[in-house]
Amino acid sequence: MLLDQNVSQSEDGVPETLVPEKIAAIDLGSNSFHIVIARLVHGEIRVLEKMGEKVQLGAGLDDTGRISEEAQERALACLGRFAQMIKGMPAGSVRVVGTNALRAAKNARQFTNKAAQTLGIPIEIIAGREEARLIYLGVSHTLSDDQGKRLVIDIGGGSTECIIGERFEARELESLYMGCVSYRNRFFASGDITRVAFDKAVTAASLEILSIREAYLRSGWQDAVGSSGSVKAIANVLSHTGIVAEGITWQGLKELRERVIDAGHVDKLEPLGVRKDRASVFVPGLAILYAAFEVLGIDVMEYSDGALREGVLYDMVGRIQHEDVRERTIVALAERYHVDQTHAQSIERCVMLLYREVRKSWGLIAPFYAELLRWAARIHEIGLTISHSQYHKHGAYLLEYSDLPGFSKQVQKALAVLVRCHRRKISPLVFEGYSEEELEPLLRLCVLLRLAVILQHGRVGEIPESLKLRAEKRTVDIHFDEQWLQAHPLTLADLAAEAEYLLKMGITLQINPQTSNTPS
Repeated sequence: MLLDQNVSQSEDGVPETLVPEKIAAIDLGSNSFHIVIARLVHGEIRVLEKMGEKVQLGAGLDDTGRISEEAQERALACLGRFAQMIKGMPAGSVRVVGTNALRAAKNARQFTNKAAQTLGIPIEIIAGREEARLIYLGVSHTLSDDQGKRLVIDIGGGSTECIIGERFEARELESLYMGCVSYRNRFFASGDITRVAFDKAVTAASLEILSIREAYLRSGWQDAVGSSGSVKAIANVLSHTGIVAEGITWQGLKELRERVIDAGHVDKLEPLGVRKDRASVFVPGLAILYAAFEVLGIDVMEYSDGALREGVLYDMVGRIQHEDVRERTIVALAERYHVDQTHAQSIERCVMLLYREVRKSWGLIAPFYAELLRWAARIHEIGLTISHSQYHKHGAYLLEYSDLPGFSKQVQKALAVLVRCHRRKISPLVFEGYSEEELEPLLRLCVLLRLAVILQHGRVGEIPESLKLRAEKRTVDIHFDEQWLQAHPLTLADLAAEAEYLLKMGITLQINPQTSNTPS
């Protein structure tokens, strides 16, 4: 959950950009794991190495929704090889993202902890629409920068992402719950290829795609592009058999459908040009793409080498070059929910002052902590749009369950925790599922945000010049000029109430401890 970003931090806690010599992205897909290592040259990516392995993590999900030990062993062995490739690269120059299998797995946290230990890098589990955004980013950078909209379809092991975008900006994003691994298990588990099974797979995929059909046709597109392994394999087979000279066509798919049904079994697909390691997932991938062509009325599709991992690299470059999509997301949230910008800025200034006072003594050195506090300060009142009563809870719900471009599920959850805990009682239930190592810094960030909110209760933007904060483990001392404190009895009352709230969480808040806790 606590992720180091591609920045260092100055003495006052303000992030400073570092440009690493190399950057790397690792994609933990439901079918395959991929790594790409690149060099950043004048803001452009130059790929140095690529590697992929069929791990089939999604196939390792058992009937209880847990990743089996066997699948975990395959995955960790692969990551051990990847770890050697990124050895010596500085923290923040490598990002690791997990997709549908890890979104679905009930023991995802257990596995990602092991994976993080193997790689030395935290694992980000990304939402389906965030996966779609990153895929489009990767694809768009591999194509000519033409005007006009393009439809991108990426068939993964557990999900299929459909995006309409223009140039480098995605306009429509959707992640559909169907993939070549899940459909293999559902329709072609025995390896037999029958017309009935293929048609059932097409029908199931068509029903999924129908949910986006109207919106996508209304938006429209000029070109259709496919990415990732399934689309690449289909394009290669169409070319190998001479059905289509280049790309993928609707007529070509219909002919290929007949040929794979005539083959009768996945073991007999090799003469068509299907690799053995892809044979078991080729037909379900074909059925999904067939449905997409039929439902969306696609005639021709080209293939792009760009995919999720390339998108992750370009997203990293954006962060380095101060084009961080997460900043745009926070601004959009604040605008959508009519946040009082002046007050939010006051909270941000105040919380960063407090943060700088205790970042070393509380071990909050990583730049991510400063970023998390800044984001939480800017949007801590988004729940007010729903209701003033319990608005901190409404805000937390919005943050945890919305699609937030640029954010992993773990960071969304952390933001939700900060907003949920910025006022009133702190419920221990909010921190369920966090390890002690994760909980302690998150709780400390909550304390800082709560104090900033209290100090800005009057919404006048004033920060007392005499304010000092000291912290050690579970003790916080807050100091003011005695005359200032006497002139602000509401602040003193708020702090006294806060001391009671924090004590229930095992934290002692002392107000001007060298004098007294009440005005004379």
